[in-house]
Amino acid sequence: MSLAPAAQRAPLVEPAAELDRGQLARYSRHLTLPGVGQLGQRRILNAKVLVIGAGGLGSPIANYLIAAGVGTLAVLDDDTVESSNLQRQSMHRQQDVGARKVDSVTRLASELNDSVEVIAIPERLSTQNALQLFTDYDLVIDGSDNFATRYLSNDAAEITGTPLVWGTLFQFSGQVSVFDPRTGPMLRDLFPEIPDADSVPSCAEGGVFGALCGVVGSLMAVEALKLITGVGETLSGKLWLYDALNSTVRTLGFERDPQREPVTELGDYQPVLCAVGPAIEQIDAQELEQLRAGGETLVIDVREGWERELAAIPGSTHIPLGRVLDEGWGAIDLAGVRHLVLACKSGVRSQQAAVALSTGAPAVQLLNLSGGTVGWYAQIRGEELTY
Repeated sequence: MSLAPAAQRAPLVEPAAELDRGQLARYSRHLTLPGVGQLGQRRILNAKVLVIGAGGLGSPIANYLIAAGVGTLAVLDDDTVESSNLQRQSMHRQQDVGARKVDSVTRLASELNDSVEVIAIPERLSTQNALQLFTDYDLVIDGSDNFATRYLSNDAAEITGTPLVWGTLFQFSGQVSVFDPRTGPMLRDLFPEIPDADSVPSCAEGGVFGALCGVVGSLMAVEALKLITGVGETLSGKLWLYDALNSTVRTLGFERDPQREPVTELGDYQPVLCAVGPAIEQIDAQELEQLRAGGETLVIDVREGWERELAAIPGSTHIPLGRVLDEGWGAIDLAGVRHLVLACKSGVRSQQAAVALSTGAPAVQLLNLSGGTVGWYAQIRGEELTY
């Protein structure tokens, strides 16, 4: 069995100065690797990497890039730590709840490898900052959790010519690819259009297996280091798919679409409501309370029972989504009801329930609570509901 490395590509980063004695000791396991060696480690030390997201994927990515000695690591995230993050976002600690997520990266570097310069950017990626950020760094790693940011990242990478390592999570599965505009196809060659915002539930709605973040995020860090050093063959032109439930891995190949127009400017990345199925009338929390004041209004909470133990809209009736989908209108007592409002955590599952009920609906007004229970608590009680 040969231990020779795969044919090398052009490294992304020029090497830093010669390693000192301390660096030789710290990075010795890299120095003995065929294709990496001292030259590859010097490239890592000189690399400037931007990570989008300091959550489930950002945690293992930051951990391994800091350990590897990446010269400059910028992390972009405008969120704060919630207790529900701690199940999978291993970079954060209990005492960090309420603090900025990007500050955990600074602490991690100070504890693990204080030679790494960390730039904490408490912002979201936007059309205003994307092009400048992508121009400022050798490589970008997208660990975001929504379609809009992923497509904005892809388009900024294509416009600036910056390699992009990309990964996603959902429940028990993960995907990773490399979109390198210098040599290979991009996200829009694989998935041309931005999916509807609620076509796939978020991690908050659909859940995510905590340790899966480590698997996918670690592979993203591996791909980044391969790009920096030039060693091995990256996932450019390939989509890596992992199914944790069945312990299976597949890799699908894809190519540039010769018919696709190149991306030359940033577009509109605002999430849109899913257009699949009949249109469902939306209602916000204030409108719901006005409607309830007039009577004949039934609020059905389609979340799971454990979620209602954390918080629930007072006076709402619990009928889980699965039962609504199985039994339809047969699950609901409509006696004295003129207005039926469906609610969940954020409005995604209740929208699904509303679409299912819209066929053969009796003479009631069918509404979906936009923003869900979280939005109701924020608007009506002024409380931030996090789980």
